[in-house]
Amino acid sequence: LLSSTGFVVGHAGLYQALAMFAVAYFIIGMTVLSVCAIATNGALDAGGAYYMISRALGPEFGGSIGIMFFLANVCGSALYVLGLVEAVVDSFGIPPGQTAGTGVHVLPQSYWYELLYGTVLLALCLLVCLVGASIYAKATFLIFLIVAGVLGTILVSFFATRPIGVPIRLPRPNGSEIENGSFTGFSLDTLRKNLGGGYSVDYTTGQMMSFSSVFAVMFNGCTGIMAGSNMSGDLKRPSYSIPRGTISAVLFTYLVYNLLAFLMCATCNRILLQKDYGFLRDISIFPPLVTVGIYAATLSAAMSNLIGASRILYALARDDLFGRALALAKKTSASGNPVMAVILSWMVVQLVLFSGKLNTIAGVVTTFFLLVYATVNLACLALEWASAPNFRPTFRYFTWHTCLLGIAGCCVMMFLISPVSASASLGFLLVLLLALHYLSPSSTWGYISQALIFHQVRKYLLMLDVRKDHVKFWRPQMLLMVQNPRGSARLIDFVNDLKKSGLYILGHVELQDLDMLPSDPLQSQQDSWLSLVDKLNVKAFISLTLAPSVRHGVRQLLFTSGLGGMRPNTLVLGFYDNESPQDSLARHPAFTSTREEVPLGFPPLREPTTPKLLSAREYVGIVADALKMLRNVLLARQLESLDKTWELRRAASPPPTIHVWPVNLLRPDSARYADTCSLFLLQMACVLNMARAWRRARLRLFLCVEAGAMPHAQEEKLRQLLKDLRIQAQIQLVPWDAITRLHWQTCRGPPGGPAEEEEEEEGVVNFPTNTTQVSDEYVCAANKLVLEQSPAPAVRFLYLPRPPADTSLYPLYLHQLELLTRGLGPTVLVHGVSAVTSTQL
Repeated sequence: LLSSTGFVVGHAGLYQALAMFAVAYFIIGMTVLSVCAIATNGALDAGGAYYMISRALGPEFGGSIGIMFFLANVCGSALYVLGLVEAVVDSFGIPPGQTAGTGVHVLPQSYWYELLYGTVLLALCLLVCLVGASIYAKATFLIFLIVAGVLGTILVSFFATRPIGVPIRLPRPNGSEIENGSFTGFSLDTLRKNLGGGYSVDYTTGQMMSFSSVFAVMFNGCTGIMAGSNMSGDLKRPSYSIPRGTISAVLFTYLVYNLLAFLMCATCNRILLQKDYGFLRDISIFPPLVTVGIYAATLSAAMSNLIGASRILYALARDDLFGRALALAKKTSASGNPVMAVILSWMVVQLVLFSGKLNTIAGVVTTFFLLVYATVNLACLALEWASAPNFRPTFRYFTWHTCLLGIAGCCVMMFLISPVSASASLGFLLVLLLALHYLSPSSTWGYISQALIFHQVRKYLLMLDVRKDHVKFWRPQMLLMVQNPRGSARLIDFVNDLKKSGLYILGHVELQDLDMLPSDPLQSQQDSWLSLVDKLNVKAFISLTLAPSVRHGVRQLLFTSGLGGMRPNTLVLGFYDNESPQDSLARHPAFTSTREEVPLGFPPLREPTTPKLLSAREYVGIVADALKMLRNVLLARQLESLDKTWELRRAASPPPTIHVWPVNLLRPDSARYADTCSLFLLQMACVLNMARAWRRARLRLFLCVEAGAMPHAQEEKLRQLLKDLRIQAQIQLVPWDAITRLHWQTCRGPPGGPAEEEEEEEGVVNFPTNTTQVSDEYVCAANKLVLEQSPAPAVRFLYLPRPPADTSLYPLYLHQLELLTRGLGPTVLVHGVSAVTSTQL
């Protein structure tokens, strides 16, 4: 405060100096409001700003900003030590060009000597900090009294000292040169000359000063606002002391800065202000007291930054964000003082002292502090925007506007001061963020990102109006029923490819009665299912339910799963057969490549001799229920045998294929390719082909034709349909006269009889008595027809007929589906009830 104001006013002039103070304290003021809000929202521990940010924004932001704040305090401590060395050498150093000093000028001047002086002063700070926070608090209070006395003396000196000339010895390459500054007393002419800027070369560094470089030096004198929060772990009542102490300090220093700037501009000429940073000693009524005050204030600031850096390092080490790298900093003394953190911080400050010049590191320190202040404002802004009920600070004099203004001010000033330093700092911050995101352990602090996501998702879900749905923007929203994930890993993967950025829910029914249980058994299973989703890397939600039967449970999930406009429109089931389940989860690449164990919590697979939890009649009833609820249905058979890695990433040609049979093979007398179900089947095959892992695959569409039925006309019609739907597929004609002839030979009724009457229901062809008319011999022949089409595809899509209206025929219906798909490999039976394709723009 005392030593930098003359430098600022001498180069910038009164107007620009006042503007600098206003900008700096605007940024600081907005940040202080955020600090006070966070500090009064709960118990604070050691770490100050790091603790606030990490507990608000999570370990990634907290750890990276903690390192940045540690470096800012370290560099700030070195900055103040170098400033004190400069003041000591200015007062007691041997003048340039002389080999021996006279009077009090006895200290040699050179880079190495100044480094030695800085090391000795830093060792003094180290000793005070090693003793502990109590001695530091007593020392800083004593220094405060000294500085207050010096400040009073200086203010009196502006009025009591008569005009005098001040000779200034300036170092030059060939010796030294003397210039004459002057203290004019209160003079209107002096004030006018000092109103505007007059940037010149800094005599300590030889660099040309500018608004940004002067602001960087000045701003470092304002960074003490975090000193109180850095000591949060040592304060008895941090939530009470930090707001009152910080706001009082900000208001007091702002007023004193402006008062001193005006008094200096009105009484000192520009040469004195620019060329002699210790001029206050020359004009004081008691010069030794000013010297002591400047030394004490600078030493106090150096100690404050050193002890602040050690507390931040200790908090980082205690949180284990960087593992063993900071393990040494955890060690404390018997009284709880983090002595190893103090020593490590001292070592880093000592390294920074090798830079040698105060103004060399001022820009870097300012950039670091501005970045930390911006993040503190960001933390408060995130807490405010998240609207969490538990964010209710007792300090209420802030809004999201003040947080946003603080962030904007910090970012703008960072790049104005030093675009290179700002860019480098942001790049370093990004590297730390990524490293902590992937390497740091999970924390129990809570993540503000989750609260913000919840807030935004709720808002957008309310805006998602199902009444505005349009077929152009339809997407599959899947509910996959999983009895045991151990036997369904590849099916879970497959449906994840099939969802096309839509909703994906893994559903599970637990057959228990809550009335007979002491607590909900699903709560303990939730973590296992969520871990499974993470390990398999699928974008799915989990929905578990209790029910007396599987069918009732699936009904519950179809009715209640999802939220608002995001509800499942497609039910996916594994196929009901007598094959023994295999533990595909243990062989999944997610576990074999990383050598991780399968998540616990899932029971072993059912033994072949163990009866099933679901009967054939109940299984078909689930399909019928879903269709009644206007949900599309997919039945997946032998998907666990699909080796997607081998099928789709092999380099050999031809590429793998997806076979599509958009005709109801169980009703050869009603072969239609343009009904709702067939178009839905085409859409699902196309959606799978659009997935990244399936882009090498080729769609092959099979057109079943009979002799004399103009097959080429049918092919052209189908090709035009594919063109209108923008679906790229190869059409292959399949003669099936022998199959249809077999059907009519075994059919009970003649063609054109009552058995062929169609019942149209909501665009879907329904044949209530169809199941009784198709013989096993015909179904086996249809199965052979599908199987003969070579080369063997990666997966087949077949038309799923609607279940019969007579529930007594459910077992026969399922038997025919089993015959139709036997030995086909990975097969998906598809029945669609909603229009999903569009030819409109």
